[in-house]
Amino acid sequence: MSTFGDGLDAAVHKAFTRPAPKSAPAQMRYLVKQLGGTKAVAQMLRISQRTVERYVRGQIKKPRPDLAARLEREVKARWQPQIRAKARKKAATTDGIVIDTRARLGYTAPIGSTDQDRIRHLTVALPPQYAARLFDAQEAGASERELQEIAAEALREVYFQDGGRRAGSLEEVRFTDVEHLEFEL
Repeated sequence: MSTFGDGLDAAVHKAFTRPAPKSAPAQMRYLVKQLGGTKAVAQMLRISQRTVERYVRGQIKKPRPDLAARLEREVKARWQPQIRAKARKKAATTDGIVIDTRARLGYTAPIGSTDQDRIRHLTVALPPQYAARLFDAQEAGASERELQEIAAEALREVYFQDGGRRAGSLEEVRFTDVEHLEFEL
C-alpha cells in the first residue's frame, strides 16, 4: 500500500462523525444498501452471491482474513462521502494540512552548504494549496513517488525556505527513507 495515500486517507477518516460498521454482517448490509443488491457486492468482493446473502442474514459472522480486509477497505472507501469531501475541501481552501514525518531529508544547494541527507523528524503545517495538490493528485491516481515529490516541494518552501525568507538558492529537496508519516487535517 501507499504510505502517502494511506496517510491522506487516515487524516480524512478522522473527520468522520460516526464510526463505520465493524462487524462483517453490518458491513455487508451497508455495502448491499450502497450498491443496490447482493449481486454487485458479490462481484466487487469476488465471492458468491449466496455468501453475501448469508452474511446479510447473520448466518456467517467471521470472514476469512483476506475477505475481511477487502470488506473493511470497501466500506471505508464509501463511508460518509459528504463528510470526507467537506474535510478535503476545508483543508484545500482554508486550513491546510499538517505533516508529521521522520524521514531522510536533504537538498541540492550551491557548493559550500551542508546539504548532506540526514534523518529529521518534522511536524510542519503546509498551506492549503499543497493540501489541494496532494488531494487532487491522490484522486487522479498519482503514484507514491508523485505524492512524495509534492510533499518534498511543500517542505522545501515551508520548512527550508520559510516562505522565501531564507535559502533562496535551494533547488531541490530529497525526501527518502520514510520511517513515519502522518497527516492531520
